[in-house]
Amino acid sequence: MRILSIVCLCSLSVFAQMLGTKIYLPNDTFDFGTIKQGQVVSHTFTIMNNGDDTLKIQSVITSCGCTAAELQKKEIFPNETINLKVDFNSKGKVGDQVKYISIASNDRENPTARLILKGKVLEEMYEEVAKTDTLPMIEFKETTFDFGPMKEGQIVSHEFSFTNVGKSNLEIRNIQTSCGCTAAITSTKLLKPGESGSLKVEFDSTSKSGKLSRTITVTTNETPSPMKTITIFAEVNKRDS
Repeated sequence: MRILSIVCLCSLSVFAQMLGTKIYLPNDTFDFGTIKQGQVVSHTFTIMNNGDDTLKIQSVITSCGCTAAELQKKEIFPNETINLKVDFNSKGKVGDQVKYISIASNDRENPTARLILKGKVLEEMYEEVAKTDTLPMIEFKETTFDFGPMKEGQIVSHEFSFTNVGKSNLEIRNIQTSCGCTAAITSTKLLKPGESGSLKVEFDSTSKSGKLSRTITVTTNETPSPMKTITIFAEVNKRDS
């Protein structure tokens, strides 16, 4: 009986260690490319709680006064995703730039997560930066979609349409999802100016429950913002046992 009790206590101890908060950054680096001195560039990072307890953001600190970070909210529920908007002011800067954003939270295993913002700043006298009217530019018809209530185990899909509204060829270089339960396939990887395509996103709700959000990051040859983020939502209800 005593041996059984010890085994149970050990099992509970191991189980307890598996619980808690888990900060997850689907994309921890953003390269804003080459910009002119004085330009302000913005990017929205996503922060996700992959744990089973509320993730609490204690502070967000940037490595430079030229970089500002705006957090959507400080408490993130399990399986929830929030946004962190970062602005970089290149005034007075020149050359290669690497800025860090440190996120302190109650994640015991990773109490300080780090994001990286990088790129190159050219002095105003240089004319090496291409004019925006000659660049490719991707435009999504929608960047969010809510599947609504669904039964656990269902697989659902949605197609996001996009168009190259720029003046040169658009290349889709990478597609990354924030979870293995989400798959994304594009209809084409190269679009001429004015051409359109679609991104089919599938979500598998197996072993999932509650209100969920997942992100899909599309990387192109667009400058200065090569990354675009798509967000899907769902409310998964457990099947009756």
